[in-house]
Amino acid sequence: MNSSWVIHFKDGNVGMKLLLGGKGANLAEMTVVGLPVPSGFTVTTDACRAYHASLRLPDGLMDDVKEGIKAIERQKAQCFGDADDPLLVSVRSGSVSSMPGMMDTILNLGLTDITVQGLAKATNNDSFAFDCYRRLIQMFGNVVFGIESIYFEKLLHQLKRELGVKQDQDMTAEGWKQLIPQFKSCIERHARKSFPQDVNEQLKLAIEAVFRSWNNHRAKVYRKINQIPDEQGTAVNIQAMVFGNLGQDCGTGVLFTRNPSTGDKHLFGEYLTNAQGEDVVAGVRTPLPIAELKKEMPQVFEQLVSIAEKLELHYRDMQDIEFTVEKGKLYMLQTRNGKRTAQAALKIGVNLVHEGIVTVEEAIQRVEISHLDQLLHPTIDPQAVLDIVAVGLPASPGAASGQAVFDADTAEQWARSGMKVILVRSETNPEDIHGVLIAEGVLTSRGGMTSHAAVIARGMGKPCVCGCEEISVDVEGKQFFAGNRTVNEGDWISIDGATGRVIVGKVPLKDADMSGELVQMLEWADGMRQLQVFANADSPEDAAKARELGAEGIGLCRTEHMFMSSQRLPIVQEMILADSSEDRQAALDKLLPMQQADFEGIFAAMAGFPVTIRLLDPPLHEFLPNLEELLGRQIRMSVLEIERTAEQEALDRLIRKVRSMHETNPMLGQRGCRLGILFPEIYEMQIEAIFRAVLRCVQKGIRVLPEIMIPLVSHANELRILRELVDEKAEQVLKGEKKNCSYKVGTMIEVPRAALTARQIAQYADFFSFGTNDLTQMTFGYSRDDAEGKFLSHYVDQKLLASNPFQVLDRDGVGQLIELAVDRGRSVKPSLKTGICGEHGGDRESIFFCHEIGLNYVSCSPYRVPLARIAAAQAKLTFGDVGQANKLIVS
Repeated sequence: MNSSWVIHFKDGNVGMKLLLGGKGANLAEMTVVGLPVPSGFTVTTDACRAYHASLRLPDGLMDDVKEGIKAIERQKAQCFGDADDPLLVSVRSGSVSSMPGMMDTILNLGLTDITVQGLAKATNNDSFAFDCYRRLIQMFGNVVFGIESIYFEKLLHQLKRELGVKQDQDMTAEGWKQLIPQFKSCIERHARKSFPQDVNEQLKLAIEAVFRSWNNHRAKVYRKINQIPDEQGTAVNIQAMVFGNLGQDCGTGVLFTRNPSTGDKHLFGEYLTNAQGEDVVAGVRTPLPIAELKKEMPQVFEQLVSIAEKLELHYRDMQDIEFTVEKGKLYMLQTRNGKRTAQAALKIGVNLVHEGIVTVEEAIQRVEISHLDQLLHPTIDPQAVLDIVAVGLPASPGAASGQAVFDADTAEQWARSGMKVILVRSETNPEDIHGVLIAEGVLTSRGGMTSHAAVIARGMGKPCVCGCEEISVDVEGKQFFAGNRTVNEGDWISIDGATGRVIVGKVPLKDADMSGELVQMLEWADGMRQLQVFANADSPEDAAKARELGAEGIGLCRTEHMFMSSQRLPIVQEMILADSSEDRQAALDKLLPMQQADFEGIFAAMAGFPVTIRLLDPPLHEFLPNLEELLGRQIRMSVLEIERTAEQEALDRLIRKVRSMHETNPMLGQRGCRLGILFPEIYEMQIEAIFRAVLRCVQKGIRVLPEIMIPLVSHANELRILRELVDEKAEQVLKGEKKNCSYKVGTMIEVPRAALTARQIAQYADFFSFGTNDLTQMTFGYSRDDAEGKFLSHYVDQKLLASNPFQVLDRDGVGQLIELAVDRGRSVKPSLKTGICGEHGGDRESIFFCHEIGLNYVSCSPYRVPLARIAAAQAKLTFGDVGQANKLIVS
């Protein structure tokens, strides 16, 4: 019976998953190893792809299906469509990648007005037969004709009320006979079609419907979330029906070989007697714990336990099993690797290693990186009832509840008084840092996944939802609007940074958990990987957290973030607004000891590990108040004051200064190394603070490995000039101690020209750090905040792009530039140290690319360090050793 479209269970195996789908491959495997599986066959994924290519079933498919039905008829000694003892079949979807509940199933197919009489006679059970028939009509109406189940449910509940029946299983045959014409009329009324009385037409329509369900809304959303390729398609499994609703010696259930919530090694599941499979999940009756089956059907339970153990050993993983009991005989309807919580996944993985079922390498490869995000940040209790009012971009994982505040100063004031707050802004800027620092989480209506708010929140391990265009923020009115809902300052809200959900009210949270199993997995991963994992950290506290989570250095310390505290920002503004170089130097002299103290703390926290410090990068206007807010203040003051005051004069000067510093495109303007060249005194102060901190640490016996990074270099001459500045300052400050401090000077490659001219730039660099956020932005020509808020999601949805390039590194464009820069740089300086420090440093696919091209390290936010450690190990296991170029070059 096997053909290009159809393969019988006995002729398949688990290795044919791409053709048979997960369910079909596992049914075939269980059949081959001798487990009790109802006879059947699989219509392949090739047929699904052919169907979607032409929007009709491929030629010859139904002939192959009829041959498959004949094979089942021979095994069951029944005939499909027979009036006396009809064969009934189930028609179930079965995708290659597990997609539980996303596609459609039809049971009891083959019943008609005639064959239902034969089933009633063959089983001597009219109530059972007509119950099966009404189930088929309802499923068929829903799956094939697209009629919402609620219409059928209303008819059923109305009849039960009329007859005084509470449970479906208490309905008489006469009741079902009364309901069946109503169900048929429902189909005719809503679909303008009749329920088919030809069993072969039923089968054809059912196969088409399952193929169509591959592209239903929930399936497409699930594929998008889980990055399942649309071209996989689904198989269709056609299988002889076995009945769990024939009486009290029948039943159906779902079983996990280990607890999917905790990972504990005991059977976990539920079952119902006298029921069909959909009853367990429909909630019509309350299922019983699987342990109760031992009392009701002890022999069946023993057999089930034995089969569960065999399946787990055979598949070498926790299994999710569906079973039916018909007249005391057990049948296996499905097995698959079970879905599990993050903690359960780690516990099961570690235990399977200890039990000798899988190797350490296999356990590491099975870790889902997204699971670790759940473990390292608070999450919303999955049982909580949520009042979701909007959904934005999931910018930083974790969940938080707090009272809404609309400015950083209020956030700081309320938080210091013991209140929990969520900072809500249209978008954040560096001035808001003190509010972000103290808030439980951040919500913005604008900005993308790599916006200021997102980057800062991720670095601090705080939940953040960005670019939530479904809300309108009124900062002056201290409220935001979501549809017809208004949230005022002080109202409780919650955010879920992993999904982007915005929720009105306070929700129960589950704390993060650095479990023993996670620690074990990380130890195993560290013994395998080649890539080193650094952290992006801007304070001693961040550095300490990074070390706690396993970082082997700081790959990016953004010095501008050190200027944002409420104590320092006025001094920075004083420096920017200075009218003379003397006034500017006076402000810089105040900042120097503050910077030095920060660097000392970071060096101490990372003793013996490299610390890469990026000199000031953003344009100076970012440290000044927003022009629109200043103008608003000016208008209010002019209304209130009759005579001009000194305060108004100062405000006018500030507005003139802010306007003078305005740039049409500040991200491509006076920032990065351009600042250091135009205003060398700024970089001199920072460099001096670094080396003073180095000197103090060396004197204390702390081993320091400083690396000074010059940002936004696009020409070798820029790096040459600023390297000379660093070397001069090192001589001045370190003097005789210079021999005890081997510092490095390098650059952040974030401009395409820098990548293209890496051979020239490498002459003056000890390392290249790829700033993949800006490099992606400049390579694509996207403004990242605008792109993510406006069109990128459409590009991804329409498959113009495979993924958001600010989340997953673009191998073909940005990746090519990185690889080219590494090759050209190392052609001049073979010992050149290379790594990435953008947000991609915590993304699994991007980490794989970094391993493949021979980078030395990746750097990510502290809370993503554990994810990167495991992803780096998975990269090594997948691609092997990439050679000596990938070994860490000791600082």
